[in-house]
Amino acid sequence: MTSAEELFFEGSATGLELYRAVEAAVSSIGPAEVRVGRSEIAFRRRRGFAFLWRPGRYLRTDVPAVLSIGLPAELRSPRFKQVLQVSPRGWMHPLELRAVADVDEEVRRWLSSAYHAAG
Repeated sequence: MTSAEELFFEGSATGLELYRAVEAAVSSIGPAEVRVGRSEIAFRRRRGFAFLWRPGRYLRTDVPAVLSIGLPAELRSPRFKQVLQVSPRGWMHPLELRAVADVDEEVRRWLSSAYHAAG
């Protein structure tokens, strides 16, 4: 049987591998709900803290997945194309993922911070 995550990344084997790497990183931190929507896969605790989407569905790009990490403060890193303040206490940090190796220790630390901030 095909999972919702497999259907979401249908036609993008790399995207599915990236999803699995992010899911493994989140699982190593603790339990989280995974919600597969039409435009993104959300990782949630009390609220969402990480969101994975396929930019190729909406833009002309070769990037297989973008991971947006929600944090209560702005982080600065050259790895983020931009950082967006989405609420008075919420910042979204989008990160282009091209290979499983991109889900490295630094990304795991950011995910851990977002996980704990999401209650």
